Amino acid sequence: MNFKSYIRDIDDFPKKGIVFKDITPLLKDAKAIKKATKALLELTKAQQIDKVVGMESRGFFFAPLLAVELNAGFVPVRKAGKLPYETLSEVYALEYGEDTLEIHKDSIKRGERILIHDDVLATGGTAAAVCKLIERLGGVIVQCNFLIELNFLQGSDKLKAYDVQALMKY
Repeated sequence: MNFKSYIRDIDDFPKKGIVFKDITPLLKDAKAIKKATKALLELTKAQQIDKVVGMESRGFFFAPLLAVELNAGFVPVRKAGKLPYETLSEVYALEYGEDTLEIHKDSIKRGERILIHDDVLATGGTAAAVCKLIERLGGVIVQCNFLIELNFLQGSDKLKAYDVQALMKY
């Protein structure tokens, strides 16, 4: 399946000069969702996974689907103040300023094998922060898995210690 045919470019979003990769055309087609989920699973190379970590917010589309198919749990990583229980936090740099991600302290046990999923790998800051959170909890990162990688932003440079896979590359 040509997954790129389901990706729509939106010029100047969220600000002038940025071409946003809109995945909503893919999400509105049940057949495309099923095939994309299967293709993302194939990227994991049938490794044993205990938990799938999805990043707020678009990582929440496929991460639970992957978790179900892998017979694994799903763990959300959210922006500060969105999770109701005790959390660990990680501050990371944005283009202008910084942001904070949080994970529940009891979401991952030491030694559990973790698949990280998000929709897009851009500059890699968010994914690198999530990796730090998982490692602080004692998780073992098996793979960082993305629907799309924007190669020109070199986000995978921040994830060199990990297996990084993407279904589509631009």
